[in-house]
Amino acid sequence: MSEVTRKVIFLICFIVVFVIRFYFARLVKQNKITDDRRTTQEKLSLLLTFLGMFILPLVGVFTPWLDFAGYNLPDWTGWFGTVFFVLAIWLFWRSHTDLSLNWSASLAVRENHSLVDTGVYRYIRHPMYAAFWLWGIAQALLLHNWIYGLSYIVSFVPMYLKRVPQEEQMMLDTFREQYQDYMSGTGRVIPKFLL
Repeated sequence: MSEVTRKVIFLICFIVVFVIRFYFARLVKQNKITDDRRTTQEKLSLLLTFLGMFILPLVGVFTPWLDFAGYNLPDWTGWFGTVFFVLAIWLFWRSHTDLSLNWSASLAVRENHSLVDTGVYRYIRHPMYAAFWLWGIAQALLLHNWIYGLSYIVSFVPMYLKRVPQEEQMMLDTFREQYQDYMSGTGRVIPKFLL
């Protein structure tokens, strides 16, 4: 798979993810937030992730500025990257669909929030983060560059490590024993039955 083909596939997948996110962001906009736990640290973490997820890959795809950091992988890795990105898109869409009006981009609980334990949430507590891990792998396989190819994984790790425990604590505070029982039957980002 040529470099141009890999970049085009990356951009198409990238656009699809943003269409999904934009649609659901508009959908939940009217659903009032009742417990907002956003902090300055979370905002900075999201900004760092945004840099690795969006800014650097777009700079790399559309300019030659970072070409000096390129690496070579076999052509077939582009196909694996494509498969990982398609799986990420499906999981990303399914996560939003299953959460519906309960979804929030930040640490927040919405009005009439309910614990979702159906669909992909029946198997894993954080399928959206699983989708992000798949996206990071796909990006590294599609964009052969030490800077913008790996930028998403590098920028996502700190946010993931900090935010997931906070998110789970927020759910425990909101749903108490119900969420505790849910945690015992599901994996965090990998289904429990695969572990």
